[in-house]
Formats: sequence, C-alpha cells, structure tokens
Amino acid sequence: MYKLIFSIFLPASLLFISGCKKEGEQPYVPKPKGYNRIDLPAHSYRPLTEKHPYTFEYSKYAVVEPDTFKMAEKDWIFINYPQFKANIQLTYKPLRNNPALLKAFIDDSYKLASKHQIRASSIQEQRVLSKTGRTAMLFKIEGDVPSPYQFYTTDSTTHFMRGAIYFPTATKNDSLAPVIDYLRADMLQLLNTLQWR
Repeated sequence: MYKLIFSIFLPASLLFISGCKKEGEQPYVPKPKGYNRIDLPAHSYRPLTEKHPYTFEYSKYAVVEPDTFKMAEKDWIFINYPQFKANIQLTYKPLRNNPALLKAFIDDSYKLASKHQIRASSIQEQRVLSKTGRTAMLFKIEGDVPSPYQFYTTDSTTHFMRGAIYFPTATKNDSLAPVIDYLRADMLQLLNTLQWR
C-alpha cells in the first residue's frame, strides 16, 4: 500500500515542485536573431573624372561602371560598392529646353519610386537644397525594398538626373540600416557637389 502511494505521490510532487517558479525569476524569453557586425570606413571622396555632362564627388571605396541594362544610355552609370554589394544607379537625360520632357521625366521618377509600394511600409518625399543651391526631390522608401532611397534633380532646362541606391540582396533592411545610412551620406555628398557641364 505504501509503495503504491509513494509511487503516485513522489512523481506528482516532483512535477509540482519543478513547475514552481522561484521568487523574482523572470520567465524564459528567446533571444532575438542577431545581425552580423558591419565595419564601415570613414567617408572619403574623389572627383568623377569620366566624361559626362555632369561631375560630382563619390566615395573612394566605390567604383564607377557603365550601366549594363539593355535600355541604358551612354551617360548612365553605376557607382558600385563591392564591399557592401550595393550601388547607386544614376540615369541622365538631356532636356533640350523642352517642358514636356521635364514633366515626363519627373512623372517617371514618381512611378519608379511608387513601384516599391507593394513591399514598402512608407514612402516619404523631401525637397533637399544642396550646398550649391540646387534642389533635389528625395524619396525615402521604408521596408524590405531593394531601393531605400531615390532622388531626382534638374536645372529645368538642360539637365535631368535620377539616382537610386540599390541592394540586389534579399537581406532585411533593418540589418542593413548602417550601410543604408552610409550610402545615403554618400548620395547627399554627390548632390552637394554636383555640377552640370
């Protein structure tokens, strides 16, 4: 009889005791997924030396390459960052003092930014005034999108440039936040030093 009570009571009491929480003890919470550390070099710039209708300063850690898309024109380039597997794509269009062309290029810039609406949590527009007095429209696209920043700038009569930061990877943008901020600073340096030729 005692063996029967002991065999029932002992496992039940052990189960009860092991389920009790000590005073002040926090419940177990799994740790969030960590992200790799990204070491970023100090910003350092050099002038663009290639022959284009524009010039600006770009990062010493980037490489200027011609745009390889099928529809690319001769003054379209990539500012490629091999270390980050990212680039800033620049497209250039001459306006030829044609207001209809200017409107079409601006409309295209808005359409290209809005293509990210499916995956974007928000798209914010901001008019930016460069140190040289030029204005640019900057689009900040939040969420897991391949292009977190885009812009366009123009002198309204002769030159039109559109730019976009692109990440071809499927990495979550919150893990890329330091790199995105780094490239945004480089993009603003480009706009602040942009000169038309």
